[in-house]
Amino acid sequence: METMQQPTVNHSTFTLERNFPATPERVFSAFSDPAKKIRWFADGSRREAVRFDMDFRVGGNDHIRYQTAQDSPLKGAILSNETHYLEIQPNRRIVLDGH
Repeated sequence: METMQQPTVNHSTFTLERNFPATPERVFSAFSDPAKKIRWFADGSRREAVRFDMDFRVGGNDHIRYQTAQDSPLKGAILSNETHYLEIQPNRRIVLDGH
């Protein structure tokens, strides 16, 4: 008789809440304006955007790939982030699923 193995991956969820030292309007603008979002999330002194697609609406998805600088701890690694928007309340609340 074959025995069933215990799963090696445990799926779960968690919630992150962030408070920004800015007005809700300014934070919402940083999420909803493509030029501001790419600058905030992917372009900076230690990283450069490789790919950026943005669809900021309920049901929409963002895809961001960026490469870290050679002098960063990750030395030129390419990292990515995908976001799926579940709820958007302008200037108040953004609920997303990201990985």
